[in-house]
Amino acid sequence: MRRLRAALSIAFAALALAGCDRRADRGPVIVSAIGKTPGLVDPARGATDMPARLMIDSVAQGLVRFDASGQIAPGLAERWTVLDNGLSYVFRLRDAEWSDGEAVKAADVVAVLNRELGRESRNPLRPFLTAIDEVVEMTPQVVEIRLSRPRPDLLKLFAQPELAMFKARPPAGSGPFRLQARGRNWVMLRPAFDPVRAAAEDVQEPGPEQSVQLYGERASRAILRFVARESDMVTGGSFVDWPLLAGVQVAPANLKIDPAAGLFGLAVVNRDGFLADAANRLAVAQAIDRTALVAAYAPGWTADERLLPDQLDSSSPPVLPSWTRLDPAARRDGARARVARWRADNDTAPVLRIALPKGPGATILYGFVGASLRAIGIEPQRVPMGASADLRLIDAVAPYDSARWYLGTACQLCSPDVAAKIDAAREAPDMASRAARLAEADMALAEDGAYIPIARPLRWNLVALRLARWQGNARAWHSLNALRNERQ
Repeated sequence: MRRLRAALSIAFAALALAGCDRRADRGPVIVSAIGKTPGLVDPARGATDMPARLMIDSVAQGLVRFDASGQIAPGLAERWTVLDNGLSYVFRLRDAEWSDGEAVKAADVVAVLNRELGRESRNPLRPFLTAIDEVVEMTPQVVEIRLSRPRPDLLKLFAQPELAMFKARPPAGSGPFRLQARGRNWVMLRPAFDPVRAAAEDVQEPGPEQSVQLYGERASRAILRFVARESDMVTGGSFVDWPLLAGVQVAPANLKIDPAAGLFGLAVVNRDGFLADAANRLAVAQAIDRTALVAAYAPGWTADERLLPDQLDSSSPPVLPSWTRLDPAARRDGARARVARWRADNDTAPVLRIALPKGPGATILYGFVGASLRAIGIEPQRVPMGASADLRLIDAVAPYDSARWYLGTACQLCSPDVAAKIDAAREAPDMASRAARLAEADMALAEDGAYIPIARPLRWNLVALRLARWQGNARAWHSLNALRNERQ
Protein backbone atom coordinates (compact mmCIF):
# COMPACT_ATOMS: atom_id res chain seq x y z
CA MET A 1 0.00 0.00 0.00
CA ARG A 2 2.86 2.41 0.83
CA ARG A 3 4.48 1.71 -2.54
CA LEU A 4 1.17 2.25 -4.32
CA ARG A 5 0.59 5.60 -2.64
CA ALA A 6 4.17 6.70 -3.32
CA ALA A 7 3.90 5.77 -6.99
CA LEU A 8 0.61 7.59 -7.34
CA SER A 9 1.99 10.68 -5.63
CA ILE A 10 4.90 10.83 -8.08
CA ALA A 11 2.67 10.23 -11.09
CA PHE A 12 0.11 12.83 -10.04
CA ALA A 13 2.50 15.52 -8.83
CA ALA A 14 3.11 16.98 -12.28
CA LEU A 15 -0.62 17.22 -12.93
CA ALA A 16 -1.94 18.32 -9.55
CA LEU A 17 -3.46 21.81 -9.79
CA ALA A 18 -5.57 23.98 -7.55
CA GLY A 19 -8.72 22.55 -9.16
CA CYS A 20 -11.59 24.57 -7.72
CA ASP A 21 -11.61 27.59 -10.05
CA ARG A 22 -14.40 27.55 -12.60
CA ARG A 23 -13.54 25.96 -15.94
CA ALA A 24 -14.68 27.67 -19.11
CA ASP A 25 -18.09 26.46 -20.23
CA ARG A 26 -16.98 25.63 -23.75
CA GLY A 27 -17.28 22.41 -25.70
CA PRO A 28 -18.99 19.19 -24.66
CA VAL A 29 -19.20 18.11 -21.04
CA ILE A 30 -16.59 15.38 -20.53
CA VAL A 31 -17.47 12.66 -18.03
CA SER A 32 -15.33 9.76 -16.83
CA ALA A 33 -17.36 6.87 -15.43
CA ILE A 34 -15.35 4.26 -13.56
CA GLY A 35 -15.67 0.96 -15.38
CA LYS A 36 -15.34 -0.52 -18.84
CA THR A 37 -15.81 1.14 -22.22
CA PRO A 38 -19.43 2.36 -22.45
CA GLY A 39 -21.57 0.18 -24.67
CA LEU A 40 -25.26 -0.12 -25.40
CA VAL A 41 -26.25 -3.25 -23.47
CA ASP A 42 -29.79 -4.61 -23.28
CA PRO A 43 -30.79 -4.62 -19.55
CA ALA A 44 -32.49 -7.98 -20.10
CA ARG A 45 -29.02 -9.49 -20.50
CA GLY A 46 -28.05 -8.82 -16.88
CA ALA A 47 -26.28 -6.35 -14.60
CA THR A 48 -23.89 -3.76 -16.08
CA ASP A 49 -21.30 -1.32 -14.75
CA MET A 50 -21.57 2.46 -14.36
CA PRO A 51 -20.51 3.46 -17.91
CA ALA A 52 -23.04 1.06 -19.48
CA ARG A 53 -25.81 2.23 -17.12
CA LEU A 54 -25.12 5.87 -17.96
CA MET A 55 -25.05 5.01 -21.64
CA ILE A 56 -28.45 3.35 -21.72
CA ASP A 57 -29.99 5.99 -19.46
CA SER A 58 -28.77 8.60 -21.94
CA VAL A 59 -29.98 7.06 -25.19
CA ALA A 60 -33.00 5.05 -23.98
CA GLN A 61 -34.89 6.81 -21.20
CA GLY A 62 -37.57 5.04 -19.19
CA LEU A 63 -41.18 5.99 -18.58
CA VAL A 64 -39.84 8.19 -15.78
CA ARG A 65 -36.29 9.16 -14.81
CA PHE A 66 -34.37 10.74 -11.94
CA ASP A 67 -33.73 14.47 -11.89
CA ALA A 68 -30.54 16.01 -10.51
CA SER A 69 -31.74 15.59 -6.90
CA GLY A 70 -32.73 11.96 -7.33
CA GLN A 71 -36.46 12.70 -7.50
CA ILE A 72 -38.88 11.32 -10.07
CA ALA A 73 -39.21 13.36 -13.29
CA PRO A 74 -41.02 12.71 -16.58
CA GLY A 75 -39.27 10.54 -19.14
CA LEU A 76 -41.20 8.97 -22.00
CA ALA A 77 -44.33 9.53 -19.92
CA GLU A 78 -45.39 13.16 -19.69
CA ARG A 79 -47.76 12.36 -16.81
CA TRP A 80 -49.13 9.42 -14.84
CA THR A 81 -51.98 8.52 -12.51
CA VAL A 82 -52.23 5.95 -9.73
CA LEU A 83 -55.65 4.29 -9.48
CA ASP A 84 -57.49 1.47 -7.74
CA ASN A 85 -55.80 1.92 -4.37
CA GLY A 86 -52.35 1.63 -5.88
CA LEU A 87 -53.06 -1.40 -8.07
CA SER A 88 -53.00 0.48 -11.38
CA TYR A 89 -50.44 2.93 -12.84
CA VAL A 90 -51.55 4.71 -16.00
CA PHE A 91 -48.88 6.49 -18.07
CA ARG A 92 -49.57 8.92 -20.89
CA LEU A 93 -46.69 9.03 -23.35
CA ARG A 94 -45.40 12.27 -24.77
CA ASP A 95 -44.57 12.72 -28.42
CA ALA A 96 -41.17 11.10 -28.92
CA GLU A 97 -39.14 9.31 -31.55
CA TRP A 98 -36.92 6.25 -31.48
CA SER A 99 -33.40 6.81 -32.74
CA ASP A 100 -34.45 5.17 -36.04
CA GLY A 101 -36.99 7.97 -36.59
CA GLU A 102 -40.12 5.96 -35.81
CA ALA A 103 -42.67 7.44 -33.40
CA VAL A 104 -42.81 5.87 -29.95
CA LYS A 105 -46.12 4.07 -29.39
CA ALA A 106 -47.67 2.38 -26.39
CA ALA A 107 -47.36 -1.00 -28.10
CA ASP A 108 -43.56 -0.51 -28.23
CA VAL A 109 -43.44 0.22 -24.50
CA VAL A 110 -45.55 -2.85 -23.72
CA ALA A 111 -43.22 -5.05 -25.79
CA VAL A 112 -40.09 -3.69 -24.09
CA LEU A 113 -41.48 -4.13 -20.58
CA ASN A 114 -42.71 -7.64 -21.28
CA ARG A 115 -39.22 -8.54 -22.48
CA GLU A 116 -37.60 -7.06 -19.36
CA LEU A 117 -40.06 -8.83 -17.06
CA GLY A 118 -40.17 -12.16 -18.91
CA ARG A 119 -38.87 -15.46 -17.57
CA GLU A 120 -35.79 -15.35 -19.81
CA SER A 121 -34.80 -11.87 -18.65
CA ARG A 122 -31.73 -11.46 -16.45
CA ASN A 123 -32.64 -7.89 -15.54
CA PRO A 124 -31.35 -7.36 -11.97
CA LEU A 125 -34.57 -5.54 -10.99
CA ARG A 126 -36.87 -8.34 -12.13
CA PRO A 127 -37.02 -10.02 -8.65
CA PHE A 128 -38.44 -6.79 -7.21
CA LEU A 129 -41.18 -6.42 -9.83
CA THR A 130 -43.15 -9.59 -9.14
CA ALA A 131 -46.23 -7.55 -8.19
CA ILE A 132 -46.72 -6.57 -11.87
CA ASP A 133 -49.55 -8.66 -13.27
CA GLU A 134 -49.96 -7.14 -16.70
CA VAL A 135 -48.74 -4.35 -18.97
CA VAL A 136 -51.53 -3.15 -21.26
CA GLU A 137 -51.79 -0.81 -24.26
CA MET A 138 -54.89 1.29 -23.53
CA THR A 139 -54.51 3.63 -26.53
CA PRO A 140 -51.57 4.36 -28.86
CA GLN A 141 -50.37 6.91 -26.27
CA VAL A 142 -51.48 5.33 -22.97
CA VAL A 143 -49.96 2.36 -21.09
CA GLU A 144 -51.43 0.78 -17.96
CA ILE A 145 -49.42 -1.33 -15.53
CA ARG A 146 -51.65 -3.53 -13.38
CA LEU A 147 -50.43 -4.89 -10.05
CA SER A 148 -51.51 -7.78 -7.86
CA ARG A 149 -50.32 -5.92 -4.75
CA PRO A 150 -49.77 -2.19 -4.05
CA ARG A 151 -46.24 -0.91 -4.64
CA PRO A 152 -45.94 2.79 -3.75
CA ASP A 153 -42.24 2.74 -4.68
CA LEU A 154 -42.81 1.48 -8.24
CA LEU A 155 -41.83 4.76 -9.90
CA LYS A 156 -38.34 4.69 -8.36
CA LEU A 157 -37.79 1.30 -9.92
CA PHE A 158 -39.03 2.52 -13.30
CA ALA A 159 -36.59 5.45 -13.13
CA GLN A 160 -33.62 3.08 -12.98
CA PRO A 161 -31.63 2.65 -16.23
CA GLU A 162 -32.32 -1.10 -16.03
CA LEU A 163 -35.90 -0.28 -17.03
CA ALA A 164 -35.06 2.05 -19.90
CA MET A 165 -37.23 1.72 -23.00
CA PHE A 166 -34.71 0.06 -25.30
CA LYS A 167 -35.69 -1.76 -28.49
CA ALA A 168 -33.24 -4.60 -28.96
CA ARG A 169 -33.85 -5.21 -32.70
CA PRO A 170 -32.87 -2.97 -34.26
CA PRO A 171 -31.17 -1.24 -31.29
CA ALA A 172 -33.05 1.99 -30.63
CA GLY A 173 -33.87 4.37 -27.78
CA SER A 174 -35.74 7.64 -27.49
CA GLY A 175 -33.09 9.88 -25.95
CA PRO A 176 -32.51 12.31 -24.33
CA PHE A 177 -29.28 11.79 -26.30
CA ARG A 178 -28.26 10.12 -29.55
CA LEU A 179 -24.97 8.36 -30.13
CA GLN A 180 -22.97 10.66 -32.41
CA ALA A 181 -19.48 9.12 -32.45
CA ARG A 182 -17.50 6.38 -30.77
CA GLY A 183 -13.81 6.06 -29.85
CA ARG A 184 -11.67 3.40 -28.24
CA ASN A 185 -13.00 4.02 -24.74
CA TRP A 186 -15.51 6.83 -25.21
CA VAL A 187 -18.77 7.80 -26.90
CA MET A 188 -20.00 11.23 -27.95
CA LEU A 189 -23.65 11.89 -27.11
CA ARG A 190 -25.66 14.68 -28.73
CA PRO A 191 -29.14 15.85 -27.61
CA ALA A 192 -31.85 13.93 -29.42
CA PHE A 193 -34.49 15.54 -31.58
CA ASP A 194 -37.50 16.34 -29.40
CA PRO A 195 -40.78 16.86 -31.34
CA VAL A 196 -42.32 18.81 -28.45
CA ARG A 197 -39.39 21.21 -28.04
CA ALA A 198 -38.99 21.55 -31.80
CA ALA A 199 -42.53 22.94 -32.03
CA ALA A 200 -41.60 25.89 -29.81
CA GLU A 201 -40.44 28.92 -31.78
CA ASP A 202 -37.77 29.99 -29.28
CA VAL A 203 -35.94 26.66 -29.10
CA GLN A 204 -32.39 26.92 -30.41
CA GLU A 205 -30.30 24.24 -32.06
CA PRO A 206 -28.25 22.51 -29.31
CA GLY A 207 -24.72 23.84 -29.11
CA PRO A 208 -21.62 21.78 -28.39
CA GLU A 209 -21.99 22.46 -24.65
CA GLN A 210 -25.18 20.36 -24.63
CA SER A 211 -23.26 17.30 -25.85
CA VAL A 212 -21.51 14.85 -23.52
CA GLN A 213 -18.37 12.84 -24.14
CA LEU A 214 -18.57 9.78 -21.91
CA TYR A 215 -15.44 7.80 -21.04
CA GLY A 216 -15.33 4.40 -19.36
CA GLU A 217 -11.97 3.90 -17.63
CA ARG A 218 -10.08 2.87 -14.52
CA ALA A 219 -10.37 5.11 -11.48
CA SER A 220 -6.69 6.08 -11.63
CA ARG A 221 -6.98 7.28 -15.24
CA ALA A 222 -10.25 9.07 -14.53
CA ILE A 223 -8.70 10.95 -11.61
CA LEU A 224 -5.68 11.90 -13.71
CA ARG A 225 -7.97 13.19 -16.47
CA PHE A 226 -9.91 15.38 -14.03
CA VAL A 227 -6.83 16.80 -12.28
CA ALA A 228 -5.33 17.63 -15.69
CA ARG A 229 -8.57 19.54 -16.54
CA GLU A 230 -9.35 17.14 -19.36
CA SER A 231 -12.75 16.24 -17.92
CA ASP A 232 -15.59 17.85 -15.97
CA MET A 233 -16.72 14.92 -13.82
CA VAL A 234 -15.65 11.57 -12.44
CA THR A 235 -18.52 9.39 -11.25
CA GLY A 236 -18.94 5.87 -9.94
CA GLY A 237 -16.24 6.12 -7.27
CA SER A 238 -16.52 3.72 -4.32
CA PHE A 239 -14.56 2.60 -1.28
CA VAL A 240 -12.41 0.49 -3.63
CA ASP A 241 -10.95 3.57 -5.32
CA TRP A 242 -11.05 6.06 -2.45
CA PRO A 243 -7.36 5.65 -1.43
CA LEU A 244 -6.29 6.83 -4.90
CA LEU A 245 -7.47 10.34 -4.04
CA ALA A 246 -4.78 10.61 -1.37
CA GLY A 247 -2.14 11.15 -4.05
CA VAL A 248 -3.74 14.17 -5.74
CA GLN A 249 -4.65 17.73 -4.91
CA VAL A 250 -8.40 18.01 -5.39
CA ALA A 251 -10.11 21.06 -3.95
CA PRO A 252 -12.91 20.38 -1.43
CA ALA A 253 -15.33 22.17 -3.77
CA ASN A 254 -14.72 19.50 -6.42
CA LEU A 255 -14.93 16.37 -4.25
CA LYS A 256 -18.54 15.29 -3.74
CA ILE A 257 -19.78 12.36 -1.66
CA ASP A 258 -23.32 11.12 -2.27
CA PRO A 259 -25.54 10.38 0.76
CA ALA A 260 -26.08 6.94 -0.74
CA ALA A 261 -28.69 4.58 0.71
CA GLY A 262 -27.99 0.88 0.52
CA LEU A 263 -25.94 -1.98 1.94
CA PHE A 264 -22.25 -2.28 2.77
CA GLY A 265 -21.47 -5.42 4.70
CA LEU A 266 -20.66 -9.12 4.59
CA ALA A 267 -23.23 -11.72 3.61
CA VAL A 268 -22.91 -15.27 4.91
CA VAL A 269 -22.70 -17.48 1.81
CA ASN A 270 -21.68 -20.75 3.49
CA ARG A 271 -23.45 -22.16 6.54
CA ASP A 272 -21.12 -25.10 7.17
CA GLY A 273 -18.38 -25.44 9.77
CA PHE A 274 -18.03 -22.52 12.17
CA LEU A 275 -20.82 -20.57 10.46
CA ALA A 276 -23.38 -23.37 10.89
CA ASP A 277 -24.36 -21.95 14.30
CA ALA A 278 -26.22 -18.61 14.45
CA ALA A 279 -24.36 -17.71 17.67
CA ASN A 280 -21.05 -18.09 15.83
CA ARG A 281 -22.25 -15.93 12.95
CA LEU A 282 -23.26 -13.25 15.44
CA ALA A 283 -19.85 -13.55 17.10
CA VAL A 284 -18.21 -12.63 13.81
CA ALA A 285 -20.53 -9.62 13.47
CA GLN A 286 -19.81 -8.30 16.95
CA ALA A 287 -16.04 -8.72 16.61
CA ILE A 288 -15.59 -6.21 13.77
CA ASP A 289 -14.34 -2.77 14.79
CA ARG A 290 -16.54 -0.69 12.50
CA THR A 291 -15.54 2.69 13.91
CA ALA A 292 -11.85 2.17 13.20
CA LEU A 293 -12.63 0.68 9.78
CA VAL A 294 -14.66 3.60 8.39
CA ALA A 295 -12.26 6.14 9.91
CA ALA A 296 -9.59 4.84 7.51
CA TYR A 297 -11.61 6.11 4.55
CA ALA A 298 -13.65 9.26 3.92
CA PRO A 299 -14.39 11.91 6.54
CA GLY A 300 -18.00 11.56 7.63
CA TRP A 301 -18.39 7.95 6.53
CA THR A 302 -20.19 6.44 9.50
CA ALA A 303 -20.45 2.87 10.71
CA ASP A 304 -23.81 1.11 10.97
CA GLU A 305 -24.83 -1.97 12.92
CA ARG A 306 -28.34 -2.32 11.45
CA LEU A 307 -29.61 -3.91 8.29
CA LEU A 308 -32.27 -1.23 7.66
CA PRO A 309 -31.17 2.41 7.63
CA ASP A 310 -34.60 3.64 8.78
CA GLN A 311 -38.03 2.20 9.42
CA LEU A 312 -38.96 2.66 5.75
CA ASP A 313 -42.12 0.61 5.01
CA SER A 314 -41.70 -1.74 7.98
CA SER A 315 -44.14 -1.51 10.89
CA SER A 316 -41.26 -1.31 13.39
CA PRO A 317 -37.97 0.62 13.70
CA PRO A 318 -34.82 -1.15 12.45
CA VAL A 319 -33.76 -4.08 14.60
CA LEU A 320 -30.49 -3.66 16.49
CA PRO A 321 -28.75 -6.97 17.26
CA SER A 322 -28.54 -7.78 20.97
CA TRP A 323 -24.74 -7.50 20.97
CA THR A 324 -24.93 -3.77 20.17
CA ARG A 325 -25.76 -3.15 23.84
CA LEU A 326 -22.25 -4.32 24.80
CA ASP A 327 -19.17 -2.11 24.89
CA PRO A 328 -16.35 -2.93 22.41
CA ALA A 329 -14.31 -4.89 24.94
CA ALA A 330 -17.27 -7.04 25.97
CA ARG A 331 -18.07 -7.70 22.33
CA ARG A 332 -14.56 -8.97 21.64
CA ASP A 333 -14.48 -11.07 24.81
CA GLY A 334 -17.81 -12.69 24.01
CA ALA A 335 -16.79 -13.43 20.42
CA ARG A 336 -13.41 -14.81 21.55
CA ALA A 337 -15.18 -17.16 23.99
CA ARG A 338 -17.42 -18.52 21.20
CA VAL A 339 -14.39 -19.21 19.00
CA ALA A 340 -12.53 -20.84 21.89
CA ARG A 341 -15.41 -23.26 22.49
CA TRP A 342 -15.52 -24.18 18.80
CA ARG A 343 -11.76 -24.71 18.70
CA ALA A 344 -11.95 -26.96 21.74
CA ASP A 345 -14.66 -29.11 20.11
CA ASN A 346 -12.96 -29.25 16.68
CA ASP A 347 -9.28 -29.16 17.67
CA THR A 348 -8.53 -26.48 15.08
CA ALA A 349 -8.97 -22.76 14.47
CA PRO A 350 -11.87 -21.77 12.21
CA VAL A 351 -10.90 -20.41 8.79
CA LEU A 352 -13.19 -17.95 6.99
CA ARG A 353 -12.79 -17.11 3.31
CA ILE A 354 -13.79 -13.49 2.62
CA ALA A 355 -14.68 -12.58 -0.98
CA LEU A 356 -13.69 -9.01 -1.83
CA PRO A 357 -13.15 -7.05 -5.06
CA LYS A 358 -9.74 -5.96 -6.30
CA GLY A 359 -8.40 -2.53 -5.42
CA PRO A 360 -6.60 -0.62 -2.67
CA GLY A 361 -9.79 0.18 -0.75
CA ALA A 362 -10.67 -3.50 -0.57
CA THR A 363 -7.16 -4.24 0.71
CA ILE A 364 -7.71 -1.77 3.55
CA LEU A 365 -11.09 -3.35 4.30
CA TYR A 366 -9.52 -6.80 4.46
CA GLY A 367 -6.83 -5.50 6.77
CA PHE A 368 -9.36 -4.24 9.31
CA VAL A 369 -11.77 -7.16 9.07
CA GLY A 370 -8.89 -9.65 9.13
CA ALA A 371 -7.38 -8.02 12.21
CA SER A 372 -10.72 -8.15 14.02
CA LEU A 373 -11.14 -11.84 13.22
CA ARG A 374 -7.60 -12.77 14.20
CA ALA A 375 -8.11 -10.99 17.53
CA ILE A 376 -10.82 -13.53 18.43
CA GLY A 377 -9.03 -16.58 17.06
CA ILE A 378 -10.36 -16.86 13.50
CA GLU A 379 -7.98 -17.20 10.55
CA PRO A 380 -9.20 -15.04 7.59
CA GLN A 381 -8.41 -15.73 3.94
CA ARG A 382 -9.06 -13.22 1.15
CA VAL A 383 -10.51 -14.66 -2.06
CA PRO A 384 -11.83 -13.05 -5.30
CA MET A 385 -15.48 -12.02 -5.53
CA GLY A 386 -16.39 -14.92 -7.81
CA ALA A 387 -14.62 -17.62 -5.79
CA SER A 388 -16.10 -20.01 -3.26
CA ALA A 389 -16.29 -18.17 0.05
CA ASP A 390 -17.80 -18.08 3.51
CA LEU A 391 -18.45 -14.32 3.61
CA ARG A 392 -18.96 -12.13 0.55
CA LEU A 393 -19.03 -8.34 0.42
CA ILE A 394 -22.26 -6.58 -0.54
CA ASP A 395 -21.68 -3.00 -1.67
CA ALA A 396 -24.93 -1.89 -3.32
CA VAL A 397 -26.98 1.30 -3.60
CA ALA A 398 -30.69 0.74 -3.00
CA PRO A 399 -32.75 1.35 -6.15
CA TYR A 400 -35.79 2.22 -4.04
CA ASP A 401 -36.65 2.80 -0.39
CA SER A 402 -38.24 -0.41 0.85
CA ALA A 403 -37.21 -2.85 3.55
CA ARG A 404 -38.03 -5.55 1.00
CA TRP A 405 -34.95 -4.64 -1.07
CA TYR A 406 -32.64 -4.59 1.97
CA LEU A 407 -33.92 -7.93 3.26
CA GLY A 408 -33.92 -9.63 -0.15
CA THR A 409 -30.44 -8.38 -1.02
CA ALA A 410 -28.87 -9.22 2.36
CA CYS A 411 -30.41 -12.69 2.46
CA GLN A 412 -27.83 -14.39 0.25
CA LEU A 413 -28.07 -17.65 2.24
CA CYS A 414 -30.63 -17.28 5.01
CA SER A 415 -32.39 -19.96 6.99
CA PRO A 416 -35.62 -21.34 5.45
CA ASP A 417 -37.58 -19.53 8.17
CA VAL A 418 -36.09 -16.13 7.29
CA ALA A 419 -36.56 -16.71 3.56
CA ALA A 420 -40.21 -17.67 4.18
CA LYS A 421 -40.80 -14.45 6.13
CA ILE A 422 -39.31 -12.35 3.32
CA ASP A 423 -41.53 -14.17 0.81
CA ALA A 424 -44.53 -13.54 3.02
CA ALA A 425 -43.78 -9.82 2.99
CA ARG A 426 -43.52 -9.86 -0.79
CA GLU A 427 -46.86 -11.66 -1.15
CA ALA A 428 -48.74 -9.59 1.44
CA PRO A 429 -52.09 -8.40 0.00
CA ASP A 430 -52.04 -4.89 1.51
CA MET A 431 -49.58 -2.36 2.89
CA ALA A 432 -50.45 -2.99 6.55
CA SER A 433 -49.82 -6.72 6.24
CA ARG A 434 -46.68 -6.09 4.24
CA ALA A 435 -45.32 -3.73 6.92
CA ALA A 436 -45.93 -6.32 9.65
CA ARG A 437 -44.28 -9.10 7.63
CA LEU A 438 -41.26 -6.89 6.89
CA ALA A 439 -40.79 -6.19 10.60
CA GLU A 440 -40.92 -9.93 11.34
CA ALA A 441 -38.39 -10.64 8.61
CA ASP A 442 -36.04 -7.92 9.88
CA MET A 443 -36.12 -9.43 13.37
CA ALA A 444 -35.63 -12.97 12.07
CA LEU A 445 -32.68 -12.03 9.84
CA ALA A 446 -30.98 -10.17 12.70
CA GLU A 447 -31.31 -13.25 14.93
CA ASP A 448 -30.12 -15.54 12.13
CA GLY A 449 -26.88 -13.56 11.68
CA ALA A 450 -26.95 -14.08 7.91
CA TYR A 451 -25.72 -10.56 7.18
CA ILE A 452 -23.02 -8.52 8.92
CA PRO A 453 -23.69 -4.78 8.48
CA ILE A 454 -20.70 -2.45 8.45
CA ALA A 455 -21.80 0.90 6.98
CA ARG A 456 -23.77 2.40 4.08
CA PRO A 457 -22.23 2.53 0.59
CA LEU A 458 -19.46 5.08 0.02
CA ARG A 459 -19.94 6.82 -3.35
CA TRP A 460 -17.74 9.72 -4.43
CA ASN A 461 -17.50 12.03 -7.46
CA LEU A 462 -15.20 14.74 -8.76
CA VAL A 463 -17.26 17.59 -10.18
CA ALA A 464 -16.20 20.82 -11.91
CA LEU A 465 -18.05 24.00 -10.95
CA ARG A 466 -19.18 24.19 -14.57
CA LEU A 467 -21.76 21.49 -13.73
CA ALA A 468 -24.03 23.79 -11.75
CA ARG A 469 -27.01 21.41 -11.61
CA TRP A 470 -25.11 18.50 -10.04
CA GLN A 471 -26.59 17.42 -6.70
CA GLY A 472 -25.71 14.61 -4.35
CA ASN A 473 -28.58 12.19 -3.76
CA ALA A 474 -29.50 8.91 -2.07
CA ARG A 475 -29.50 7.01 -5.37
CA ALA A 476 -25.92 8.16 -6.15
CA TRP A 477 -27.16 8.65 -9.70
CA HIS A 478 -26.33 11.58 -11.97
CA SER A 479 -28.05 11.58 -15.35
CA LEU A 480 -25.93 13.15 -18.06
CA ASN A 481 -28.72 15.53 -19.12
CA ALA A 482 -28.98 16.92 -15.56
CA LEU A 483 -25.48 18.28 -15.02
CA ARG A 484 -25.41 21.85 -16.33
CA ASN A 485 -27.89 24.61 -16.99
CA GLU A 486 -28.90 24.83 -20.63
CA ARG A 487 -27.95 28.47 -20.81
CA GLN A 488 -25.09 29.45 -18.55
